[in-house]
Amino acid sequence: MRAIRIYNRRMIVCICRRVSDREIVRHARAGMDFDDIQFELGVAMQCGQCEGCARDIVAQCSAAHPVAALNKECDGGCVTQRA
Repeated sequence: MRAIRIYNRRMIVCICRRVSDREIVRHARAGMDFDDIQFELGVAMQCGQCEGCARDIVAQCSAAHPVAALNKECDGGCVTQRA
């Protein structure tokens, strides 16, 4: 899995549905897995080009980092943002 850094600036992950990294992170931190997020936001349901990036973001914010504080670096190297 490649490391993805999430900065204060919003990055659009899914251009088909205009889903940002912040939206994916917010849902992952709420306890949703990729399938739940895909259903809720529609990410990776049209062209599918964003699926790898979206899955990486969810993986970095999942159970491996359940108490990662906002704006602090996670053990896995991800940098989170303000909600």
